[in-house]
Amino acid sequence: MSELSVNHLLGIKYLKKEDINLIFETADYFKEVINRPIKKVPSLRDVTIANIFFENSTRTKLSFELAQKRLSADIISFSASQSSVKKGETLIDTVNNILAMKVDMVVMRHANPGAAYFLSQNVKACIINAGDGSHEHPSQGLLDCYSIKEKLGEVGGKKVVIVGDILHSRVALSNIYALQLQGAEVKVCGPKTLIPRYIESIGVSVEPNLRKALEWCDAANMLRVQNERMDVNYFPSTREYTMQYGVDKALLDSLKKEIVIMHPGPINRGVEITSDVADSQQSVILDQVENGVAIRMAVIYLLASKLLK
Repeated sequence: MSELSVNHLLGIKYLKKEDINLIFETADYFKEVINRPIKKVPSLRDVTIANIFFENSTRTKLSFELAQKRLSADIISFSASQSSVKKGETLIDTVNNILAMKVDMVVMRHANPGAAYFLSQNVKACIINAGDGSHEHPSQGLLDCYSIKEKLGEVGGKKVVIVGDILHSRVALSNIYALQLQGAEVKVCGPKTLIPRYIESIGVSVEPNLRKALEWCDAANMLRVQNERMDVNYFPSTREYTMQYGVDKALLDSLKKEIVIMHPGPINRGVEITSDVADSQQSVILDQVENGVAIRMAVIYLLASKLLK
């Protein structure tokens, strides 16, 4: 398979296993590129990309911009807080006005689930979903799986637990889809109030006990509690959450095996994981950040290659 089966990156659920393999192979090459003294390739000199973020972002926005610059693309960045959206302009009108400036690709983060898919159906440009509400965050799911593959040799047959706020997490859903596509077994762990009711219908089992979950898994992806998406209290207190679902070094050292610790960021140190866990040898958190640039370079390059035909 020499090209992706899709024209957009809207969610992992639209990808095939072969697509993920191709993205990983391409990311291997780009990871070697970004570790050279000269970290740039001229692959996308004729491509213009708009980064449109309707929600706050640090790592994802910077990672996409850096990936685009490493590929020599032209970039325009757009922040909704300073835009005509505040004056009542629709999403489609906003994007079509940007596309009229001869933009080829749009990387978009939006608070509404399905916004990227909606845009892909209504404008003529390649759309990359950088997170749509609590639905999906496909590039994060890809880079997390890539990091597991890099650390453990393969994803197929591995056991991965996702711990924390599953209900509000777009990272969780993209991870579940990507891991299952590659043959991994997935469990989730967290307060019952933060586990979606549908979770078992997509082949994911629930383990309410954190110690049992960690003893079962090869890798644990620790999610923060997304307080900004909550309008009610889902558990009594942060202290109680940490006591039941936080990982510290003593818990990690007491396990009978060494597991990989992951986190998509931002980390609430002392809540879901302590600093000595985040900074330990078992943690691949900074590797995830580095891999994010390589994965996003691969996705942008592969999708742009279809545009340039």
